[in-house]
Amino acid sequence: MARNERGLTRALERIPELRSAFWQDLRLPDTGQELNESLERAGRLADYYELAELMCRDALERRESCGAHFREEHQTPDGEAKRDDKHFVHVSVWEHRGDEVPPALHKEPLMFETVTPETRSYK
Repeated sequence: MARNERGLTRALERIPELRSAFWQDLRLPDTGQELNESLERAGRLADYYELAELMCRDALERRESCGAHFREEHQTPDGEAKRDDKHFVHVSVWEHRGDEVPPALHKEPLMFETVTPETRSYK
């Protein structure tokens, strides 16, 4: 899977539009006689909009290629992943701060004592 800044930026523009259309067009048939499975499914789908936005934000923030995260702008001339361990050897955690406020990024450095990170070659 390959990503690029333009596509991630576009996705971050579209996700709120799609989320808004979802909530405006949502119809939940209910008889009032039993558990409404449509309501449960709608809640799960709504969660996917939040997850998609978070994944795009995180991928856009990470300006390197590493593991399953391949950014087209960060590759060697022969198409291999190009790591940036100087800036991206950390765990990222995003804090939800409200629906109208962008999430906050928190970073915790990773320490390697017995192994060192390496670029994996698929050739």
